[in-house]
Amino acid sequence: MLLKYTRRIIDRSINDFRLKKRMSTPPKTPNPEQTDLDQANPLIETNENTEELLLQRLETYKDHIEELPEQTHPRDRALLELNMAETLVGLKRMEEGWKVARAAFDVFLEHQSWQDLVETLIVLYQAEQPASIVALGQAAWLAVSFPINPETSFAVMTHLIDEMPPTADGAAVTAIVAQYVVDLRATDKEHENLSFLTRNVLVKVAELHSGIKSQKELDVWRLKLELNEPEKFLPRMSLVIGAIVEDNWWFDRDALRELMD
Repeated sequence: MLLKYTRRIIDRSINDFRLKKRMSTPPKTPNPEQTDLDQANPLIETNENTEELLLQRLETYKDHIEELPEQTHPRDRALLELNMAETLVGLKRMEEGWKVARAAFDVFLEHQSWQDLVETLIVLYQAEQPASIVALGQAAWLAVSFPINPETSFAVMTHLIDEMPPTADGAAVTAIVAQYVVDLRATDKEHENLSFLTRNVLVKVAELHSGIKSQKELDVWRLKLELNEPEKFLPRMSLVIGAIVEDNWWFDRDALRELMD
């Protein structure tokens, strides 16, 4: 329960992060009217007015996309499509949301827009389609391999933990990787809050995994599972991701690794 609650907090933060990022960058398309469609996350818990609001938002996104000029950069169009996909998932129109997000994924990949790519994979995971778990595994690979926003990376890891049996070593490895990524990438301002969340998730995973109740037990548990050394737990994280995605990768990892060199 704690993991799902934490995940919801982070998912909302991701949405806020993307909206702030868009608003801080001068728009490349004419007449980008700001409406209340950018004021809420379509994936929050519904109330009696939410469906109507989401439907209105969906139509607004469709209108914006149809009005885009031919010279619009593909990434700008894909950002609107990603928002539309989120809204469709919020409306439980999962298959439609999947199709829209999957098309946006290809655009972000082509233009090496890594943050947008991971956010798209999260939406594809939330669309609950047969390949959604594959999308999540690939999001985890990118979240570890590329300098993705630490909140987004943490969200991916908590989703991944939710998908594992509580006694699986993979959950422990994923929890420590989440902490590692936050420690590595978070700014001083971000770190206090995110480190608190990663600590809570790690403690909960340890409790479910081995009944850990105290700091002393936690320290021993980390030693036993070799969770204190990145050179040991990062290769294990790669094995976890490989077991999830298998041979169903949507991109060439070797080619992306070359871009990092």
